[in-house]
Amino acid sequence: MREQGRGRVVVVSADVGAGHDTAAAELSRRLREHGFLVDRVNLLDTLPAPVGWAFREAYRGMLRWLPWGYEALFTVTSRSRASVVLVRALLRPVRRRMRRRIPPDTRAVVTTYPFANQLLGPMRRRLRVPVVTYVTDFVVHPTWVSPGVDVYCALRHAELRDVSDPVELREVQPLVPAAFATPPAGNRARARDRFGLPRDARLALIVAGAWGAGEVETTVAEVAATGRVRPVVVCGRNEALRERLLRHHEHVLGWVDDMPSLMRAVDLVVENAGGLTCQEALVSGLPVVTYRPIPGHGRANASVLARHGLTRWVPSPEQLRPAFDALAAAFDDDTAPRRPGHGGPAAPPVRGSARPAGPADPARLVAELAVAPPPAGVSAGRVRTLVTALADTVGDAMAVLVAVAQSAALTRTGRR
Repeated sequence: MREQGRGRVVVVSADVGAGHDTAAAELSRRLREHGFLVDRVNLLDTLPAPVGWAFREAYRGMLRWLPWGYEALFTVTSRSRASVVLVRALLRPVRRRMRRRIPPDTRAVVTTYPFANQLLGPMRRRLRVPVVTYVTDFVVHPTWVSPGVDVYCALRHAELRDVSDPVELREVQPLVPAAFATPPAGNRARARDRFGLPRDARLALIVAGAWGAGEVETTVAEVAATGRVRPVVVCGRNEALRERLLRHHEHVLGWVDDMPSLMRAVDLVVENAGGLTCQEALVSGLPVVTYRPIPGHGRANASVLARHGLTRWVPSPEQLRPAFDALAAAFDDDTAPRRPGHGGPAAPPVRGSARPAGPADPARLVAELAVAPPPAGVSAGRVRTLVTALADTVGDAMAVLVAVAQSAALTRTGRR
């Protein structure tokens, strides 16, 4: 039976792609089932309006036009402690805005985005409630780590990289809906009919996140050229990419709401980031091939996943065909049951099942932490000094100017 009136949890994410927000949505759903009120906060909405937009578009543009730049940024923040401290300092003027988004009856704050930790970790002392983070990657990069964060929820096989500070890692289940691990009610043929896919072909689902980031067109062409599988492409919200692919390929989709059904229809997944869709595929029991991973976290995730045997990282076009041949035995027919989990992150429990041994449900872990301390939030009547308020205002103005300048520079670069 659900417990009622257990207090409020604030879940902070960012709409940079869809993975962080999707994980936050699943966590919020589970916390509500535990009887909590849940507030969702988009970190970018707490920034001055031009800054949030510029940050999102700069990141998107960097992945598209300057992938080497993103790789360099990822490397620098891995090796330089000062760079992470700088991020924390740049976010300091936003603390006042964030405090206004955390009601007095808040019992815990949970983040699913690394920069949110650099903002909320230093606020922990004033918030006086647990700050928990769910790491969406298989690499706990230094940008995830911040003083003041109480617990880091990480997936099985996740690795700390270049982190010198003491970190409490808790192994948890992936924030993937139970529908991915639930055996399908119908057969694969029915799922293929729903999406207009051929019943008798071996199908490779090619995914590249909500933005369709990376070398997607090259990947689709090279997968199709093997002759071993037929590509089914999900372009997310990248309509321009979808239109280009439809000129040469038949099975090209945009945004798909029912990914569990689509994954039941295919034989394997080809991905490039090691993110949430990869976790969904592993929970579904699908073989996963990593190919042409995006720089930064994509390559870092690919390394961890391949080293633990969760995915097969194919380094060149010439090795695609042998990789598909090696996976031929894993192709299921309509009667062969899948093995949810596939040795990857532990699958979420099916509703009504007993609580499994092994990794914890992150929502249960947050619930346990939330009921431990007395409710304590930010006092609505806290008086701020003129100096601090002035510093916040100046900091906001500087952040706007920096963001606009960066966005303009990136736009000029993309037009060359």
